[in-house]
Amino acid sequence: MKDFKDRINHIKTEFDASLEQVKNKEALQDIRNLYLSRKKGKITLLFNDLAGLEGKQKPEAGKLINALKTHVLKSLDEKSTEAGTKREKPAPVDLTLPGHKTWWGAPHPVLIFKQEIENIFTSMGFSIADGPEIETDYYNFEALNFPPHHPARDDWDTLYLDKGDLLLRTHTSPVQIRVMEKQKPPIRIVIPGRVYRKETSDPTHLPMFYQIEGLVVDKDITFSHLKGTLEVFLRRLFNENLEIRFRPSFFPFTEPSAEVDMNCTVCKRQDPDCRVCGGSGWIEILGAGMVDPQVLKNVSINPEEYSGFAFGMGIDRTAMFAYRIPDMRLFYENDLRFIRQFSKK
Repeated sequence: MKDFKDRINHIKTEFDASLEQVKNKEALQDIRNLYLSRKKGKITLLFNDLAGLEGKQKPEAGKLINALKTHVLKSLDEKSTEAGTKREKPAPVDLTLPGHKTWWGAPHPVLIFKQEIENIFTSMGFSIADGPEIETDYYNFEALNFPPHHPARDDWDTLYLDKGDLLLRTHTSPVQIRVMEKQKPPIRIVIPGRVYRKETSDPTHLPMFYQIEGLVVDKDITFSHLKGTLEVFLRRLFNENLEIRFRPSFFPFTEPSAEVDMNCTVCKRQDPDCRVCGGSGWIEILGAGMVDPQVLKNVSINPEEYSGFAFGMGIDRTAMFAYRIPDMRLFYENDLRFIRQFSKK
C-alpha cells in the first residue's frame, strides 16, 4: 500500500510541475491526454492497478486516486480559463507606414477593348464566329486567293508546322471560308482572335496580336454598305466625330480594296515627331474591300447572285489609339502598374 501511495504522490508532483510549463492550449490538451485518456492515461492505469491490492486496501487506494483525479481536473480547468482570458501584448504599430491595399483582379485592357468592339457589332446585327489558331495552307492562303508562290504571301509570313502543311494563322480570314462553306447567305459575322506574323516589334507592331475581321454576304451588297458600316462602327468606338478617309489598296481576297485611315488620336495632328502616326496626322486603322468573286466561287456561292464585303483590323493597335497609349508593347510587359489603370474597382 505504501508503494501505491508513493506512486500517487509522484504522479501528483509530476503533474503540477508539468502544468506550470504550459503556455498554450495545445500543450494543455497534451497534458490532459497524458493523465486522463481512457486507455493509457496515468490516472486510468492507477484504477486498473487496484485489482492487485488486498481487499481492505482497495477502498483507501480508491479514495486517493479519486482525490488525485479531482485535483487534476480542477487544475486543468483553472489553467484553461487562465489561457482563455490571458491576452498577448499587442505588437507596436508604426503609424507612419503606408496602408495595405488589396488589389482586385481585372480583365486585360486588350480583352476589355475586344468586348467593346463585339458589343458594337452585335448591336448592329452581326454574329460572333470562332475558329482554330492552327490552320492549313488551304484555308489560310489558297481559298483566299493566295496561290502558291504568290508574292503577297510575303506580307503574311508566319510560323509553319508539320513540314509546312500546318501553320499559325496570319489572320482570322480562314474562319470566313469555314463559315461560308457551312452556311449560305445571308451571312453577317465578326471573327475576333489571336493571329501570328513575322513582324519586328515596334510601337505599333507585334509578332502576336489580336485581330477582328468582319464579313457580310447577301444580295445587292455594295461598297456604300461597307463605307457606312465602318463609319458608324469607328465613330461609336472612339466616341467622337472622327475624320475618316479611304485609300485604294490591294488585298488578294477583296476587289476593290481600301485602307481606312482616321485622324491620329494620340497627337491630334499637333506633333510632327509623333511616334504613332509618324507626324502625318493619320493612322491606318483597318483594311477592307468587296469580297473577290473568286473567293465566293471557292465556297460554292454564286457571285452573280450574291456579293459581300469584308474588313479587318488589329485590336491591340486600335486599343492603343483609343486609350492614347504611345507603345503597343506596354500591353504585354506584365507591369501591374500599367494593367491596374484599366480596373473599374
